[in-house]
Order: sequence, then structure tokens, then C-alpha cells
Amino acid sequence: MNIALLAGLALTVAGLAGYLVGITAPYPGRAFSVSGVMVGITLLAIGTAGQEIAEETTASAEPGDEP
Repeated sequence: MNIALLAGLALTVAGLAGYLVGITAPYPGRAFSVSGVMVGITLLAIGTAGQEIAEETTASAEPGDEP
């Protein structure tokens, strides 16, 4: 599985959880949860695009095309 995709998913979930906790009980550093969500969504996009490119490359390669 793609590392960027997994990291993005983990950061997004952790950031959302931190944001929800910050709404009910303010704590120092809760603004970092928003940053975590932004970075997580970015990594999710990178991981998803990377998988699509890898699938296209694999599908377009024909057997015997290796150098």
C-alpha cells in the first residue's frame, strides 16, 4: 500500500479528532489539528494520484518491453 496514502489518512483522522476535542474542551496547540487535516488531505491527494499513475504505467506496459 502507498505510504503517502496511509500517512494522509492517519493525519486526517487524527486532525479531525483533535479538532473535535478542541471544540468541546479548548487546549493549547489545538490549532495544529487544522494543520494536520490540511497536510493529511494533501498526502491523501498525492497518494491517490500516485496509485493512478502506477496503475496506468503498469497497464500500458506490454510483456517483453523491459530493457
